[in-house]
Amino acid sequence: MRVLRTPDEVAAANPDLLVRWAAQCLLPGRGGVAWSHGDAVGVLAPALNRHDRLVLAGPAADVAVILRTRRRPGTRPLVTTELATELSEFPRVGTFGWMERTGSLDAPDDVRWLHEDEWDDVEALLRKASPNSYVWPYEPGPRRWAGVHGDDGALAAVGADAWSAPGVGFIAGVATHPDHRGRGLSTRICAFLTSALLAESGACALMVDAANTTAIKVYERLGFRYRSVTALLGA
Repeated sequence: MRVLRTPDEVAAANPDLLVRWAAQCLLPGRGGVAWSHGDAVGVLAPALNRHDRLVLAGPAADVAVILRTRRRPGTRPLVTTELATELSEFPRVGTFGWMERTGSLDAPDDVRWLHEDEWDDVEALLRKASPNSYVWPYEPGPRRWAGVHGDDGALAAVGADAWSAPGVGFIAGVATHPDHRGRGLSTRICAFLTSALLAESGACALMVDAANTTAIKVYERLGFRYRSVTALLGA
């Protein structure tokens, strides 16, 4: 088993965007570790999107070797659901969606990056619209927030560039105030974030609840491809 020391080494070993996203934890000070075995790659990514994750890709037989030797208590192994079906010795604990795209996208002109002195407004909107959000202002994860305002001048919808990696931008925290729903604001927020992250990173991704078909359709209209991913039981 070979140790991979940088995001570039991970990308060279396996181009899967999911493991490339996890490889951000190999950057200085992030505490991550990565390995390759055969044609498989595993990235141990502490505190990535609020969980310690072991993200894996590659042939099932090679992935199984990494899982048997590198799982840790409290860590969530994460693989595609297709791969999970071939790893029957490892119990599954949950399935959700990973969506990704490359290329470019035009940005709407009514969305902008918010200044840090507007983040209190972001927090207030999230508490009203999405109290269980994975991402919050002033916490580790978000690098910047985008927002769109209603006709009354109040913040109406937001979304974050959060946990983005070298070569893979990541969208999180998309929410619309209840008083402004049904107007396509979340779609415009996502289009703005996608446009910016594609321009900067070349690829963009997000996670979504598998049951949230409305959101999935929005992301598909923006060019994202849905992949089912499964969390496995840790050691």
